[in-house]
Amino acid sequence: MQEKYERQMKKGVLDMLVLQLLTEGRKYGYQLIAELREKSEEIFSLKEGTLYPILYRLEDEGLVESRWSEPENRQIPRKYYLMTDKGRHTLKEMYRSWRQIADGVESLMGRQ
Repeated sequence: MQEKYERQMKKGVLDMLVLQLLTEGRKYGYQLIAELREKSEEIFSLKEGTLYPILYRLEDEGLVESRWSEPENRQIPRKYYLMTDKGRHTLKEMYRSWRQIADGVESLMGRQ
């Protein structure tokens, strides 16, 4: 039962976390998956089937854009994602909302 609730809570912050990783520069899908896992100490271990719909949605909303890399030295081309100015602004708003929600939860839960 706990896994169900944990999954729902994580889902609510994934857009914000992906945008945060993109503040560091352009990244491709697998790189985002690996960094989310590593930087969250494995709390956020996504599958490609979870990440790519998020990236497509963020791109449709104009928060990120994608570009294919040019193949070099037998490397396969990769699709890189980078944040737009609208994405930076939206990330700030998302984080502000997240802080309000987290503070409200902490208040209600008595900071257990």
